[in-house]
Amino acid sequence: MNQFKHICMLSTHGYFDPVPQLGRTDTGGQVLYVLELAKALTRLGIQTDIYTRWFDRGKPQIDPVPDCREVRVCRIPAGPWEFLPKEQIYEVLPELAGNMVDFIRGNGLDYDIYHGHYVDAGIVTLDVADALGRPAFFTAHSLGAWKKEQMGGDPDEMEKKFNFKHRIAEEIRIFKTVNAQTVTTPLQEEKLEELYNFKADNVAVISPGVDVHHFRPLEKGEATIQTGLPDRYIFCLSRIDSNKGHDLLLHAFDIVRKEVPDVQLVIGGGSPQPQERELEVLNNMRKIIDDKDMGERVEITGYIPDENLVACYQGAILFALPSIFEPFGMTALEAMACGTPVIASKFGGIRNVINSGENGILVDPSKPGEFADAIIKVLKNKELAKELGKQGHETSHKEFSWEAIARKHIEFYDKYIEHKQGE
Repeated sequence: MNQFKHICMLSTHGYFDPVPQLGRTDTGGQVLYVLELAKALTRLGIQTDIYTRWFDRGKPQIDPVPDCREVRVCRIPAGPWEFLPKEQIYEVLPELAGNMVDFIRGNGLDYDIYHGHYVDAGIVTLDVADALGRPAFFTAHSLGAWKKEQMGGDPDEMEKKFNFKHRIAEEIRIFKTVNAQTVTTPLQEEKLEELYNFKADNVAVISPGVDVHHFRPLEKGEATIQTGLPDRYIFCLSRIDSNKGHDLLLHAFDIVRKEVPDVQLVIGGGSPQPQERELEVLNNMRKIIDDKDMGERVEITGYIPDENLVACYQGAILFALPSIFEPFGMTALEAMACGTPVIASKFGGIRNVINSGENGILVDPSKPGEFADAIIKVLKNKELAKELGKQGHETSHKEFSWEAIARKHIEFYDKYIEHKQGE
């Protein structure tokens, strides 16, 4: 029997809306994760609200989710009325926590559990849960020390850009204080011990899920949605950021296009109004395309509306995930659910989902020959592509529906709700 009926989720950075504009700065798979988990928990009878930072006066403070109106996005003001990148949000978090406590008390709300997502929300979760005498849970989604290790670059420049020292110190404090935490892959659990010297018995591996009712293969006789994309294309979808490996995919595609002349590359995702960091990455991508004279074979679509997304996955010959750092890789799981064969970076958490050669293929994206060979193999072997797509779909449906993930969270909360650090 559950010991709780009302959960508060926190996801404080990015543009968190009931219908998210994925691809905007700091607005990616984590937003989907929190929304879908909240909806699945609510459908299982556990009322769930999501708290985020309120920085746009044009948004309502309480904003129900259209397809599950019992779930509400609650916005709490803190700092200036403007967007703050996640690396710069730390200074407003104490105010956010204080205002959130006032909001909860002022509205007579009583949450049994507080669950923070990512380091900034974890900081707020500790303060709010402590003030209200409730248990605190945490999911990092991305680990600062692991990202620092993967990104490389000039240490001073990277520190200035990503604020790693402060982030890592706060992550350690959260790990040591919460009742329990989830990680999305076994690899993340290994990184906790390897990079943070943290090992505890209150860490559970619970992967992200996928909406298998929405992301699904095209049924026989079902009309396709016209997307305006090429007849034969490789699809890549993610935020436009330096760790996403778009440059690596472009170098590999330069090899592929010479071997398979009738296929094009479609890169989707990004913000409707890109900011400086995203524009830098886009400019670098376009420079590679121009230098290699691939303009007629590569299409950068920008933000893809949700109503077209499934059709984009369904219409692709294959899906490529080239990230050099990716805690999980939700878009790869969505593509698998649609029956589209996936070639993904072996450096991401998706490697715990894909058995290479069976339900997808894993590659080192930094090796353009290896990456290109895998793509060419799938493009030229229709039976292999069909089998990879079929097995990928079955994996996503059986193991990663949001209903299954929500039940795992209920078991997790039940197990650790009374847990105190050091037990």
